[in-house]
Amino acid sequence: MAKAQRDELVFVPLGGVGEIGMNMGAYGFGPEKSRKWLVVDCGVSFGDPSLPGIELIMANPEFLEERADDVVGLVLTHSHEDHYGAVLDLWPSFDRPVFATPFTAAMLAAKRAGDGIIDNVDLTIMKPGKALDVGPFTVEAINVCHSIPESNALLISTPVARILHTGDWKLDATPVGNAPTDIARLQQIGEDRSTPLVLVCDSTNAMKDGESPSESEVGDNLATLIASAPHRVAVTTFASNVGRVISVARAAAKAGREVVLSGRSLHRITGIARELGMLEGVPTMHDQDMYRSLPRNKVVLLCTGSQGEPRAAIARIARGEHPVIDLNAGDRMIFSSWAIPGNEREVNDIQNQLIDRGVEVITRNDAMVHVTGHPRRGELRRLYEWVKPDILVPVHGEAMHLQAHAELGKAEGIANVLSIRNGDMARLFPEPMAFPAEVRTGELYLDGLVLCTPEESGVKGRRRLSFGGHIVVSICVNGGGQVVAGPDFVIEGLPETDDESLNELLEHTIAGVLKSVPPKRRSDTEVLNSALFKAIRNEVNAYWGRKPNVTIFAHRV
Repeated sequence: MAKAQRDELVFVPLGGVGEIGMNMGAYGFGPEKSRKWLVVDCGVSFGDPSLPGIELIMANPEFLEERADDVVGLVLTHSHEDHYGAVLDLWPSFDRPVFATPFTAAMLAAKRAGDGIIDNVDLTIMKPGKALDVGPFTVEAINVCHSIPESNALLISTPVARILHTGDWKLDATPVGNAPTDIARLQQIGEDRSTPLVLVCDSTNAMKDGESPSESEVGDNLATLIASAPHRVAVTTFASNVGRVISVARAAAKAGREVVLSGRSLHRITGIARELGMLEGVPTMHDQDMYRSLPRNKVVLLCTGSQGEPRAAIARIARGEHPVIDLNAGDRMIFSSWAIPGNEREVNDIQNQLIDRGVEVITRNDAMVHVTGHPRRGELRRLYEWVKPDILVPVHGEAMHLQAHAELGKAEGIANVLSIRNGDMARLFPEPMAFPAEVRTGELYLDGLVLCTPEESGVKGRRRLSFGGHIVVSICVNGGGQVVAGPDFVIEGLPETDDESLNELLEHTIAGVLKSVPPKRRSDTEVLNSALFKAIRNEVNAYWGRKPNVTIFAHRV
């Protein structure tokens, strides 16, 4: 008994709590000095224009690395990038098992092969309803409905308390390509009062009233839009949404059309789904080479690029640069997706390019062609009613989503609601309490092939270059201060005007510095370097209104 009283159960979010994306959380159990840690999810978020050159961002696992001997494993709730995308970058160094369903395991293997990643992880397949012992934790996957196959909530049991970690989920009585959320199992969890229950729950749609529409409604609307189209139909969606792919294929078959796939990720994911038996009865889909051989009113193009990615299929089609596929006036383009925050501009640009080509563009603003994979307030209330949590910890969302979820939980009578952010430590047992900023957290950038901290990435320098351009000057002087070579200069990223060229301005500025500095002082390259740097920055600022980045190479020969 004394030992049980010393045991604590804690939760530390390293990513995904205070933001959408980069999900990674750790559950610790045991006495404070000797806790064992179970990690749930290991995802990425994506760079934006404020981070030039950075494609992926992931949680810094330093906290776990310092406790690597006490980490017992990693459990993946599903295979969306924001939940599993960093596994192959971060987890091989831990040399601990990864637990995932067959679809997620296949997605991980395909990612490794497609990206040419050498490192691998020790993968154990888990199945809903079958409990696994992982160190002092017992983990049971519970099927939940989401916008990708085999999404799971996790029931994490310890001797002192249980956690229901929902992952991403929603309620949908008529999903496509997925089993419904296992309501009966959730109700059984609520009926078990043997130990306290902590609900660690998705907050993405906690600001929206009602309940999420069904995926089957989207399928019905797509069938209507495809059947009524006079010419070609193109559809773009999240490649991972196998249910949406099935709906498009069924709608095309019903309308007497063939489906053509364009985009590497679509081919990869549909291949995995077919191998696992998820596409049984779904008509065969063709490669893009079939596109030109099909009559204009007998084809449905299913393509990548729903988030405006510049190299994806629909972006290349909109620019008229795709080698095989084009869309013409009178064709219909359906964006069966939503723009993830930060991608709106790129998506709008593609839509505008298509409209200028005479293509009819249909988005979720025009018809229900996309539904969320996350619970609204009505679904959250139903979950509270079923599982009867003693403690609620809102996760997976920005501050506004987390706050709305916390307020809803309090209004529904949950006794303890812990509002936390990345780096906080939530003590779940005994005496629930949040300890702000208890853990040092941060981000890692994938910069090309290099994984680095923000300070190591050089992004600050790239930002300066993007705003100020760059001037490089090279000059050689001898011991007497006489110029023996140069000055030569290179200008990058600065404007040119007709009234006075920048080249002439630089020539006059450099000549003025050389004239103003006595020969003996000119022979000191540090003095010459400083004088040229200040003069060029000041003169270009007077000319342009901005101070450029300036690099001087002053050599003494």
